[in-house]
Amino acid sequence: MIATELASQIATVLQHGSLPAHDVLAAPQPKGINTEGVVTFFASKIAPILLAVLGVIFIGRAGRGEISKVLTSSAIAIVGLAFIAGAATLFFVGDYLINLIFS
Repeated sequence: MIATELASQIATVLQHGSLPAHDVLAAPQPKGINTEGVVTFFASKIAPILLAVLGVIFIGRAGRGEISKVLTSSAIAIVGLAFIAGAATLFFVGDYLINLIFS
């Protein structure tokens, strides 16, 4: 089968002087990184697993009587989530301001 295709390509080249346009190998177009897909994957798959691990650690510490460490760690986690939410909010606010100024 490969020999038949090769023979037909050679016959086409001999008849027309070049390969048909659809058979010419074109350079592949560069592809961008799908950042939305990466963020969606992280938010839907990785973050819940990490939060579950933190929950197990907190429950283990609370069971041993280390309530102060659990409360401190929980407060740090909540502050971290607030910083992440604030960064996302600033991203959208900045995008809104740029569209407002340059439109």
